[in-house]
Amino acid sequence: MSTPLVTIALPARNSAATLALTLASIRWQTLASWELLLMDDGSTDDTVAIARAAGDARIVVHSDGRHAGLATRLNQAIDLARGRFFARMDADDIAYPQRLQTQFDFLEAHTEVDLVAARALAFRDAGEVIGLLPHRAVHEEICAQPWSGIPMPHPTWFGRIEWFRRHRYGVPDAPRAEDQELLMRAADVSRYAACPEILLGYRQGDYSASRMLKGRFGRLQAYTRHARARGDSTGALRATLVAWAKAGVDVLAGLPGCDALFFRRIGAAPTDEQRREWDSLWQRLRAA
Repeated sequence: MSTPLVTIALPARNSAATLALTLASIRWQTLASWELLLMDDGSTDDTVAIARAAGDARIVVHSDGRHAGLATRLNQAIDLARGRFFARMDADDIAYPQRLQTQFDFLEAHTEVDLVAARALAFRDAGEVIGLLPHRAVHEEICAQPWSGIPMPHPTWFGRIEWFRRHRYGVPDAPRAEDQELLMRAADVSRYAACPEILLGYRQGDYSASRMLKGRFGRLQAYTRHARARGDSTGALRATLVAWAKAGVDVLAGLPGCDALFFRRIGAAPTDEQRREWDSLWQRLRAA
């Protein structure tokens, strides 16, 4: 098998309901030189069987029957990666066909950038568009308010493999904040960017206040640890205040009929053309 240009890391745990569409979206990539490492994390459903039945030698399944956690599985994928570039994907999201090619072209044109994200369109399980996730284009904008989060959606990451090997995921991880912890830790010696194009459909399932709060305080834990290591007590206090304020909205959004409070925080509404592009992709995938 020839050496791939891109290694895609896809950790999965009990993802049988969504995985087939996700894999189809990767197989439709206009850039064909990739390998996908499906890192099973102790699934008890048909996740592994679906991946193995995809019929594509570029999809490699690693399954040891254990539940080790997201950060551990991603570090394993980094160790196994054969590509010059390393990309992330989640088992319930949808990659636009031009995703890998666009991000590859971006890094080839911007040799100073280590890690590039992309715009992402949030959708519900049935394909209904919610909105666009927050987007910032250049490193200074992306890292301007780390106490409030660094807007680089994790499943859109595409970076140089050397960067991932220098800045591995933290273990034990920050709950639901593995990506934020890594971004904060590496920001001072890295360059981040994000493509302006929408390159990923981000599946937003039913609203869960408990899941949101876990992620919120995982990010707070990661940032306060980072701020204290730098002697930044003001930043740690600011992060705490912001996290508690947003947690209040999270709790309200969990009340019956109030989840619009959460979805209203999605970055922006897509244009009619962006909606049509998504609807066309969704229908093609569903029909395949």
